[in-house]
Amino acid sequence: METAIFWHRRDLRTEDNAGLSKALNSGCEVVPIFIFDREILDKLDNKRDARVLFIHQEVEKLKKEYQKLGSDLRVYYGAPDELWLKVIEEFQPKQVHFNRDYEPYAKLRDVAISALLHDRGIECIGSKDHVIFEKNEVLKDDGSPYTVFTPYMKKWKLALAKKGLEIFSSINSQSALKQLEAVAMPTLKSMGFEDFQFEFPSRNIDTAIVKDYAEKRDIPSVRGTSRISLHLRFGTVSIRQLVKLAQNHNEKWLNELIWRDFYQMILYHFPHSAERSFKSKYDRIPWLNSEADFEAWKNGVTGYPIVDAGMRELNETGFMHNRVRMIVASFLTKHLLIDWRWGERYFAEKLLDFDLASNVGGWQWAASSGCDAAPYFRVFSPAAQEAKFDPEQRYIRKWIPEFGTTNYPQPIVEHKMARQRAIDTFKSALNP
Repeated sequence: METAIFWHRRDLRTEDNAGLSKALNSGCEVVPIFIFDREILDKLDNKRDARVLFIHQEVEKLKKEYQKLGSDLRVYYGAPDELWLKVIEEFQPKQVHFNRDYEPYAKLRDVAISALLHDRGIECIGSKDHVIFEKNEVLKDDGSPYTVFTPYMKKWKLALAKKGLEIFSSINSQSALKQLEAVAMPTLKSMGFEDFQFEFPSRNIDTAIVKDYAEKRDIPSVRGTSRISLHLRFGTVSIRQLVKLAQNHNEKWLNELIWRDFYQMILYHFPHSAERSFKSKYDRIPWLNSEADFEAWKNGVTGYPIVDAGMRELNETGFMHNRVRMIVASFLTKHLLIDWRWGERYFAEKLLDFDLASNVGGWQWAASSGCDAAPYFRVFSPAAQEAKFDPEQRYIRKWIPEFGTTNYPQPIVEHKMARQRAIDTFKSALNP
């Protein structure tokens, strides 16, 4: 039989995997592979990166799954273009299957690898797996992309009602996998990273949390959110299965999953927004960019308890509650007048669930420079947010043990002054 390669990337599972299912039904024997991409890993300064640890652990699990079926997941470390020459030489594939990725680097990489494969007469077949609707599947009636969420959400729901959810068959012992000898995979150490103990959130969702999501999602002191975003980011769970769960239990939770599709679509159509303001005039804002203020924000010592608790939670766990993400982002961009890109990059370093599209989208929302963003004159009051969402200060006291003592710092900036300064700065820059 001829051979097809399935290239795992942001889809570290065999269950309900669109591209893998297509490969298994291609009439070829399938060889699954995974590449630890040196181009990405070498840019990570922190060699004790929990995300790399998570990927490594999940790839190990996936490898064992394939081995139980008499096959193997071949795992490589290096530059993808060089490794693909090695893969082609070893397996002589007729086809290569993968699930599409919409981030700027991934798009460039996939164009280059596709060209390399086509030059050797190998067919490249991409599938949609990471989102429900991609690229041009949900557009305005005039064919242009949406830039406001609510009408996009309505059209998205209509499209889903019309098309339905396609769940792909799971792999089994009769699947068309090539029988392979098990080969050792690269260790974390061999790639320059530390192996350490870390407790990751479970991929199993408590349906009670989904049912109560609308009531509890804004309260950071309780477990009111699913914490499934890490697994969604690396595809250890299927977005289709989550949408199915949301349809059965909670419309509000479904809307949050649609925001994810929305931001992926925005990044695809407006790739400049990864680096520059979606609304170009916002690149005229004269940010203060105080290094000292940025350090205080990063370390959770601004003197604003809800902000500091959020940053300490992030630094310690790699997670931050969704409501608190908005508060700390608003504080950095409005109170401190620090460029949203500084905050976006810090989150990119620290968040376990870092996803470029959602991270950029969220930060630009807070800085008022993104699509469908908060207007520039909306400046969150940290005290009002705390009173509303952490009135008993449970969340604050959990992360700031010195809160209420003389060891806790005074505010680095006065709210009323900072709010007015932000409004005046934005107004004069946007209306010269």
